[in-house]
Amino acid sequence: MPLLGTAAVAMWWDIAPALRSEFEDWHSHEHFPERMSIPRFRRGSRWTSEDGGGGFFVLYELEAYETLTSPHYLARLNDPTPWSTKMMPHHRNMVRSQCRILDSFGGGVARLMLTLRFSPSIGRADALHHNLKPFLARLPTLPGLTGAHLLRTETPDAAPTAEQMIRGGDATADWVLLVSGYDSEAFKQIMGAELGTTALEQFGALPSPAASLYALSYALTPSDL
Repeated sequence: MPLLGTAAVAMWWDIAPALRSEFEDWHSHEHFPERMSIPRFRRGSRWTSEDGGGGFFVLYELEAYETLTSPHYLARLNDPTPWSTKMMPHHRNMVRSQCRILDSFGGGVARLMLTLRFSPSIGRADALHHNLKPFLARLPTLPGLTGAHLLRTETPDAAPTAEQMIRGGDATADWVLLVSGYDSEAFKQIMGAELGTTALEQFGALPSPAASLYALSYALTPSDL
């Protein structure tokens, strides 16, 4: 099964070690249930740096791109709870991308998630997508891997929300490639070959993609509430 919908919010940030326990409590017991109660939110998942660092990756899968500007979602973004108001200033190095899902192969929720943030070379966006698509379709069939998904940031034309202002502004990614699986060796192999910097440049991407491997911490769907 592919990602659950046609749009997503992909986010990366760091939390200071002293706040990590409270952050995970808030995020699991208040913030995730709040988000999953919004109509057309299909699944939320939180991932922690596989190398033991303080980084997090969070993915919200949405039924449609229009969900990003729905009255229900904007109402939550502009009325954060007291606990959210306390925690959000501590989201360090925040990258938040509101995306369309271009391609989604395989699926389910596996133990590991590789995220790559990159941009197409000038004039090569269509070629990059064309070159990546058959490769991504093959990835979930390989031993140790279960899914491959390509997202492109398309930030809605909307005013900054209260949550964004609390955080002090968010950076954005451009294109996002997600690969899920259960065997860390499989990720090392593809990062050393088809998803290495040289290969991505040949596909049509700019150099120096930002790549990180994460382990699943928690996932929630509306049916879990």
